[in-house]
Amino acid sequence: MLASYSLFGFELLAMAGTVSSYLIMSRITLRSEEADTHAGWWGENEPRVAILIATYNEELEILERTIIGARALQHRNKEVLVLDDSRRDWLRDYCAEQGVRYMRRPDNKGSKAGNINHCLDRLAEDPVPPDFVAVLDADFVPHRGFISRCLALFHDPEVGLVQTPQHFFNADPIQHNLGISHSYPDEQRFFFDHMQPSRDGWGIAFCCGTSSVCRWTALREIGGLPTESVTEDFMLTLDLQDKGWKSVYLAEPLTEGLAPEGLKEYVTQRARWCLGLMQIARSRLGPLSKNNLRLRDRWSVLDSVLFWTTSFPFRIAVVVFPLLYWYFGTIVVDAQLADVLTYFGVFFLWGQMVQRVLMPGMVVPILHDVGQLIGAIPISRAAFTGLFKPKGHPFSVTAKGGDRTKITVQWQMMMPFLILLVLTLIALLLGIFMDRFSYQDAGDGKWVVLFWTIYNIFVLAMTVLACIELPRRERHIADLPDRGILVTDGDIRRLWISSLTIDQARLRGKGYPVGTKGTLRLRDVGDIPVEVIAPTVDGCRVRLLPTATQREALLVRFYAEGAAPGTARAQLGGLLAGLGQRLSFNSRR
Repeated sequence: MLASYSLFGFELLAMAGTVSSYLIMSRITLRSEEADTHAGWWGENEPRVAILIATYNEELEILERTIIGARALQHRNKEVLVLDDSRRDWLRDYCAEQGVRYMRRPDNKGSKAGNINHCLDRLAEDPVPPDFVAVLDADFVPHRGFISRCLALFHDPEVGLVQTPQHFFNADPIQHNLGISHSYPDEQRFFFDHMQPSRDGWGIAFCCGTSSVCRWTALREIGGLPTESVTEDFMLTLDLQDKGWKSVYLAEPLTEGLAPEGLKEYVTQRARWCLGLMQIARSRLGPLSKNNLRLRDRWSVLDSVLFWTTSFPFRIAVVVFPLLYWYFGTIVVDAQLADVLTYFGVFFLWGQMVQRVLMPGMVVPILHDVGQLIGAIPISRAAFTGLFKPKGHPFSVTAKGGDRTKITVQWQMMMPFLILLVLTLIALLLGIFMDRFSYQDAGDGKWVVLFWTIYNIFVLAMTVLACIELPRRERHIADLPDRGILVTDGDIRRLWISSLTIDQARLRGKGYPVGTKGTLRLRDVGDIPVEVIAPTVDGCRVRLLPTATQREALLVRFYAEGAAPGTARAQLGGLLAGLGQRLSFNSRR
């Protein structure tokens, strides 16, 4: 009874969350046309914009591209500020070289929100404070039109904040470890490409921290970023809405950043988001608190609470409950096969059709389950810890960079799934070959348990595989393919560039001896000195030796220009090919 009713409870809550999400997605607002119409509404005097780059422990390689991208923004009346919460002298010196403003504070109180609030207080002391404030995470590079496109939506004096989507120039750990980075969208595409425009249709789009612009007067009115939650961005939105300001969403790829490269960092980031949301639900701006929030704002928080508290515990339950039958004879779902096909089968197919219409190419069975299961244990823990004990949790920074050149097995994360996979396989094999092990009183419902068990084997196997982290290398998908002119002693050739990074390029068209020197002419960069370092089957690989100016031009080209990186929807052929290659343990990709 307890097992059946608990599963029923999980399903009921999950259904409530699903209905809430689908109701939100019944509307959509896209503002590109509005941004076109009101471009340059300010006239000849450009608004003054402060661009804040909050940093804690990131390396120069990460900060360099963000700072250079911010400097390259087309908006002229801007000031770039680097907010260093680790008080690093080398970063201060680099900022001086780049001509950007460096700021540090004596302590780390309030974490990221406190760092930004310290900067806002200093800006308020300037002779001319900014009109708008843009926030970038240390690993997010703005495209050159980021500021001008966002400012266009501030033509409405009631708009306090404009949020834009986050895109990533690298694959997230699940995409990368399963070999599907070119055929399966990253997890955040559903939220930024589908859910946020729908939330904007209801007037409940919320700030996601980086890639946002806020009106200075609105920020000062609410006293800066709130520090009661480790997700200060969502709470900032509620603070603004509590004071009558609007938050809107511009669904255009205007920034791109670094997705968590490691599985631990990936899960830690999502557990922090979950914890922060629970803190908000229990705060002065919670859905049941006395405040000035509209009913739809309260619904917005409740919808997020339902997502975090139901999706991930439910995912754990569905891999555990079939084992109760195999090992203890507990029949959690007592249903005839015909009833399952008539009711659940129709419901499942209808759900797939709705998802296909609302968010094409976003949800792929098994892979979607893997994405939720892999972080289900720490996220579930964070959800209920935050609900019952909202205070006293430190801000957990998502680690970036590090050595990603070796295969790493995340044994601690893998072990629960590996144990469940072994138990499920043993149960299935014993149930097939030993009549006394598989209980007969399940009747026709045994087919339900059998299908459920086989499905879980696939999900758990893929989850275990995703816990084996593969080596990574720098790659810029959006830059391929391209052409360049290679000039060597007595030879000029136009060649295809099949890969390009900040220090190497692979050229197709002609082979050259190792050690050959010359120059490679690249679009918008110029003539870069190069040296051939290795032959390839269709050409050669060269080392780039750019000047400081050329290096900056390369960074702008890689990260601050072009279309959104990555893929926006699943491609079945590519998925099958990528998974097949991964399962064959072929590392060539």
